[in-house]
Amino acid sequence: MPWAKLEDNFEMFYEDDDFTDPWKTPETVVLHHGIGKNTRMWYGWAPALARHYRVVRLDARGFGQSQLAPPGYPWSLSNFARDISSLLDYLKLDKVHLLGETLGGTICMQFASEYPERLRSLAICTSPFRLTNPVLVEHADMIEHKGMMYFAQEGMARRLELDKMDPAFVEWYANEMGKTSARTCYELLRGVFGADLTDNLRKIEAPTVIITGESFFLYPSGETQEMQRLIPSARLKIIEGVTGLAHYAYPEKCAEAYLEFLRSLE
Repeated sequence: MPWAKLEDNFEMFYEDDDFTDPWKTPETVVLHHGIGKNTRMWYGWAPALARHYRVVRLDARGFGQSQLAPPGYPWSLSNFARDISSLLDYLKLDKVHLLGETLGGTICMQFASEYPERLRSLAICTSPFRLTNPVLVEHADMIEHKGMMYFAQEGMARRLELDKMDPAFVEWYANEMGKTSARTCYELLRGVFGADLTDNLRKIEAPTVIITGESFFLYPSGETQEMQRLIPSARLKIIEGVTGLAHYAYPEKCAEAYLEFLRSLE
């Protein structure tokens, strides 16, 4: 399994899938998960994308199989963006398509504003651009005092429409989140709380698509539409009839919407 040794001796785990025609040189899509997630969460996306693109799934610092950060690490969106840039350097990738979900999408927006020369396109799945909602601090406190498994199970009904989901999938999802370091998550949430990317969004040059369900509990009404207005030429793809995290509840449908966007850039 591949690990990349990046800046400050940080070892990042990643998965690299390419099932494109072997006589072609495909462009690369990089997938960035959100808080409490890992590369495995993209199981429904990778097969759909890897037939057409090289697909790199990363475990962000402190998540999945990547190295934990030491206590007191200075968590910031810019530091996460720098980790993406370092991974691209390690893989000798000049420009990529970048897709992130929830907080991973927020990180990708930061990356797009700081490293515009490295992006072919940007995709955002159910991601806030303002990390100012006090519920984030409440979540940090919950994780610190009750653990990641409690946090995962307590919030599952808000993430997924449970009456429409396979119970085995819901259990697996919670277990994957429950494996994550609690210290990573509560320190991270407190570290990034208060960030506002309003000005950063105006700087994004890459073609952008925003993929989301009709509503999500962390979003004030109209925030997704405001994001679309702030990012030059951004497109909005709403997965109708879905609340919560559409990209995990219906990965194949969302991956097809993303592929449609990518084909439009050719």
